[in-house]
Amino acid sequence: MLFKSTAINQIKSRTITLLALATAIFFTVLACGSPSQDKSQAGLPPELVVDYVHTVAEADRTAYTKHVVNRLTVLEGKKKEDGVVNAEATEAWKEANGVPLPAQMFRLGAELASESGSFTYGLISPWNINDNQAPKGEFEKVGMQKVVETGEPYKDYREIAGKKYFSAIYPDFAIAPACVSCHNTHPVHKERYPDKIFKLDDVMGGVVINLPLEGT
Repeated sequence: MLFKSTAINQIKSRTITLLALATAIFFTVLACGSPSQDKSQAGLPPELVVDYVHTVAEADRTAYTKHVVNRLTVLEGKKKEDGVVNAEATEAWKEANGVPLPAQMFRLGAELASESGSFTYGLISPWNINDNQAPKGEFEKVGMQKVVETGEPYKDYREIAGKKYFSAIYPDFAIAPACVSCHNTHPVHKERYPDKIFKLDDVMGGVVINLPLEGT
C-alpha cells in the first residue's frame, strides 16, 4: 500500500510540474498570434510549442510505463513473471486498490492540465475502447488517419467553438508489452476490433494537443 500511495503521489507531482512548465511555455507563445501576425513581433512558433508540450507529456507517461507499471507483479489480474513490486496495474484501480494503467494516468494528467485553461491534450484512437477517445471532427479524423499511415505528426490551425487554435496529433506508439497486452485482451477491443492485434512499436492512436492563440 505504501508503494501504491507513493507512486501515485510521485506521478501527481510530475504532472503538476508538467502543468507549470507547459503553462510557462504557453505564456511565452502568446506573442505567436495568428499566422498573419507581423513576424517581427512573433515569439516561439506554435509548431515548436506543441512539440515541447508533447515531449514532456510523453516522457512522463513513458517513464511511468517502464519504471512503474512494468515492475508490478500483476497486470489486469495476470501475474507478471518479471514483476518485482507487489502491486497491480488495472483499469479498476480505485476499486482494486491498485495503480492506474498508463493511458489512465495520462488522462488524469490531461484533466489537471486542462484546469489551467491554457491548452488541452489527450488521447484519441480509431481503435478506441473509451468512446470519449474516438476522433471527433474533420481535423481529428483526417489527421488521425494520416498519422496511422505515416507514423508522423499532423499539425494545422483550426477553430474550436469559434476560437482559433494550433493543433497537433502525434503518433501514440506501443512502447511496452503492457500497452499491447492490455488492449489486445480488453473485452471491448476484442468485440469491436477482433482482427486488430497490436504489436510493439505499432501506432495505437494519437496524442492531440490544442494550443489557443492570442486574441481568440
